[in-house]
Amino acid sequence: MNKLSNKVALVTGSSRGIGAAIAKRFAQEGAKVIVHGRDVAALTAVRTEIEEAGGQAIQVRADVTSFAEIETMREQVDQQFGPIDILVANVGANLTMPGPMEEISVEGWRASVDLNLTGTFLTIKSILPGMKERGTGNIITISSAAGRRAHPRSPAPYAAAKAGIQLLTQDLAIQAGPYGIRANCIAPETILTGRNERQIPDAVKQTLIDSHPVQRLGTPEDVAEAALYLASDDSGWITGIVLDVAGGAVMV
Repeated sequence: MNKLSNKVALVTGSSRGIGAAIAKRFAQEGAKVIVHGRDVAALTAVRTEIEEAGGQAIQVRADVTSFAEIETMREQVDQQFGPIDILVANVGANLTMPGPMEEISVEGWRASVDLNLTGTFLTIKSILPGMKERGTGNIITISSAAGRRAHPRSPAPYAAAKAGIQLLTQDLAIQAGPYGIRANCIAPETILTGRNERQIPDAVKQTLIDSHPVQRLGTPEDVAEAALYLASDDSGWITGIVLDVAGGAVMV
């Protein structure tokens, strides 16, 4: 227990789903957690659950496509909890339907890339200088199986953005390693978040289950355990990897 004792951890996009599971798991291990998102009621619910379990948490809002808003959020965290030791850049969503490349709208492309790739970059850009000054830090980004393999039904803007996050993270690991900072990426396969549980038909779920050597779909808690490993000293000599949380599904 307490693998993250007194560490300050910002988990973006943590009002629900994977982000919420990571925030709760980090708090269980002693981290002071910043939960982030846009839905105030959902944020409050996650923060309250952490506090009722004996953890420490605050909640913040910021548009991750706005560097000014991220900077304001970081300053707020500095005042309330202190400098950020661990960043989990989790914000992301698929904003375009799968379809032929030429039918993807310019607006849809830019929205997906801005939220997923640019949002990750801007968050790192804000948090990284302080980590460099202190000579320590841990950054975890979230990609997707969609960014790990081509598929005819892939939502191309989302997949391209997630693939970009992987290389961004590996470049970051090389640049930031000499400053005592580790950077790794998690690439989940299909995860049964609340939204996926509701939206994926049962027959499709079974087909997905059958495609995995581990005969079930992943849960937000599966990703949270992977994030905890990468955030803790258990992975102290690991940086620049993409960790597939995929139940054995082949990512090539």
